[in-house]
Amino acid sequence: MQRAKRPVLSGILAASLIMVGMAPIAGQAGSVYAEDRPGEIATIGDAVFVRPVMLVVTGLGLVAFTASLPFSALGGNIEEAGETLVKAPARSTFLRCLGCTPAQHEQRASEKRTRNANR
Repeated sequence: MQRAKRPVLSGILAASLIMVGMAPIAGQAGSVYAEDRPGEIATIGDAVFVRPVMLVVTGLGLVAFTASLPFSALGGNIEEAGETLVKAPARSTFLRCLGCTPAQHEQRASEKRTRNANR
């Protein structure tokens, strides 16, 4: 049993050292393309962590909007409440490009609109 653990641990240690050694190279290469597209880590993190959390936030916003709807109707601000509590989180969850920051998403959307206008 002890013999089986030693090669696995040494393999994990070697892979860790290689990855740590390559981190500065990957960081420098990522900064060159930071403006153009999201990185791989950002894309994975967005897909695994951010999108499920935003889905829950959208659901909670829908519940809060429904609960506050009578008060919003009395105040005359149903559109603003819907935008803040439901529409903005839903856009961030379902329409934003994977891994993009809001600024990157807006930049890509404006480039897309410009290309479509030029056709």
